[in-house]
Amino acid sequence: MRATAIDTTVAEAVDEGLGAPLLVLHGGMGDSASWTPVTNLLLDRFRAVRLHRRQYRLDLPRPVTMADEVDHVAAIAAELDRPVLVGHSSGAVLALEAMVADPTCYSGAVLYEPPVVLGDPLGGDLLIPARAALAAGKPGKALTIFLRDVVGLSSAAAAAGGFVVGHSRYRDRVVRQLDDNDAIDALGYRLGEYAQLDLPMLLIGGDRSPRHLADRLDALEQALPRTRRLLMHGQGHSAERQAPDRLAIAIETFMREELGH
Repeated sequence: MRATAIDTTVAEAVDEGLGAPLLVLHGGMGDSASWTPVTNLLLDRFRAVRLHRRQYRLDLPRPVTMADEVDHVAAIAAELDRPVLVGHSSGAVLALEAMVADPTCYSGAVLYEPPVVLGDPLGGDLLIPARAALAAGKPGKALTIFLRDVVGLSSAAAAAGGFVVGHSRYRDRVVRQLDDNDAIDALGYRLGEYAQLDLPMLLIGGDRSPRHLADRLDALEQALPRTRRLLMHGQGHSAERQAPDRLAIAIETFMREELGH
């Protein structure tokens, strides 16, 4: 699926299945294939549209603001009938911002650990060493620093992630990941705006995720007027890869019980 945004750039998404529409917004370092293991389990009942987020489109120039990304979400949503947004990590922040921009375009949302700003910036000065590593031509080291100091992974897990990405085709997306963090920080504290969203939402977290993500979910749960909460035992921030069946069941249950689909 392709749709032209307000600034004439073209939004791109993979459109599969039939039924009530889901518009999937992947997290950092991802693309339209990131949630394929989950959406493949939903195609017998739902239309799953997986956006390749503008922030991670290497064919489009950077930097990309959150408002730029919202325009792409809105362009695709205009081709659908009030989709439910399924957002992961920074993609879940994007989902919130899309609903704030025009809540009439959406039926609700499934939000998996959105790193919303609560007080201090997510990155701020913590990203200075990561930017320096990137400028030195070391994207793997830059991602290691980001995963350790911003995401909150253990040193070993961050180093492993940075090493793998630094030696893969995803190395060119590291700068976009840092930009993505900057775009969230630029939003600042937005719970007051999110509290105006009178739409059903499912908040998902893992009990093995960094503690700050649970704290952010707690704040969202208190602010949003229509929420339910799901804790995925034994999972962290990547259940779309580690437990796609459980995420698919959670989405299907939400769609049935909250929206009658």
